[in-house]
Amino acid sequence: MLTRQTFHALRSISGPPKKSVELPKYDLVIVGGGIVGCATARQLLIEKPNLKIALVEKEKELAVHQSGHNSGVIHAGIYYTPGSLKAKLCVEGLDLSYEFFDKEKIPYKKTGKLIVAVEPEEVPRLDALFARAQTNGCRDIEMIDSKRITDIEPHCKGLKALWSPHTGIVDWGYVTKKFGEDFEKRGGKIYTSYPLEKIEDNLKDSNYPIRVSSDPSYADFETKNLITCAGLQSDRVAALSGCSTDPKIVPFRGEYLLLKPEKRHLVKTNIYPVPDPRFPFLGVHFTPRMNGDIWLGPNAVLAYKREGYSYFSISPSDLLESLSYSGMQKLVKKHFTFGIKELYRGIWIAAQVKQLQRFIPELKYSDVTRGPSGVRAQAMDSAGNLVDDFVFDSGTGKLSSLIMHVRNAPSPAATSSLAIAKMITSEAITRFKL
Repeated sequence: MLTRQTFHALRSISGPPKKSVELPKYDLVIVGGGIVGCATARQLLIEKPNLKIALVEKEKELAVHQSGHNSGVIHAGIYYTPGSLKAKLCVEGLDLSYEFFDKEKIPYKKTGKLIVAVEPEEVPRLDALFARAQTNGCRDIEMIDSKRITDIEPHCKGLKALWSPHTGIVDWGYVTKKFGEDFEKRGGKIYTSYPLEKIEDNLKDSNYPIRVSSDPSYADFETKNLITCAGLQSDRVAALSGCSTDPKIVPFRGEYLLLKPEKRHLVKTNIYPVPDPRFPFLGVHFTPRMNGDIWLGPNAVLAYKREGYSYFSISPSDLLESLSYSGMQKLVKKHFTFGIKELYRGIWIAAQVKQLQRFIPELKYSDVTRGPSGVRAQAMDSAGNLVDDFVFDSGTGKLSSLIMHVRNAPSPAATSSLAIAKMITSEAITRFKL
């Protein structure tokens, strides 16, 4: 993997670059070193091995943000609207993921998942969820009673539950880096520490009509086509080529608790709530991790910075951008009470533990400590609706036919990543005539 500093050093051997010096030229440049960008880069070289492709990432390594700050769950596709891309790609992605893990000897665990109804009013929603899972083609999903719940998870209490035996856990950050390694083995180039600043037309060169630029100290790239998978920065990156800023990315931070090591016996599988359609986020759950940790949570609060993982990580400009957005103002008005409760649970651990005790009553405040957090790139429209499915955009103008922006790749994008990569690759081959 080439860092920007290494590339700069190579340039310095022959002195400062001049206009006559030929810039690096590629058939395709991919922006974004998260799991979707790396999976797509790899898939393109699987299907079109003769292409010259570069991937650029602004951080020092791959998977720094969402791909490396997530729950690590391999989802089965139960929750998602039948017929949606989320549902289709998740079900396909689960099988592709396990196949890749086995082939590459990537550690994972099929821990399964319980979706538990603890109140009578949740049972009809659980029944509807079971029907949805069957419509989506999720394999081997069972509706189980309270006895089966305790057989699977002895400390968990509930009236009924869905049991998903093929749900698992993995380190998605590690998986992302394996995608990157495979991409490089196939001849691709990765440039880290390369923040994208400009997308410009280079139409004087009909063979390489797009110029991708970072700061003036580092080389530009000339490319025939461009795909961006920029996650938390996706709306800003799309705007560089003239796209609308809608949907807007609004960052939401999810804060987890950790179960103390001596209490890890309380949780063996993923335990999830029945979603409540009145609220915009799922709610707290129990998640085993590959290293043996048990994560509890998360809540969902507005992050004060696009990539801000704590209350003390603040960007005034990012915060102002979120709060001044009409969609965010409408969301706050609609879900004000919910938002205050989420903020309260983030500050007062006991309030979050109370929610968790609905599933494991013997859990105590003294059993947990503060844990890690992640930031979710939530796409939102100007009406205050959370955009729940994939969004692709090319904008308008001279370069629109040569560019594809992945504007929204919502959870479960990690599980779906290989299926997403196949879809993007198919579209790119057709659109770009590769």
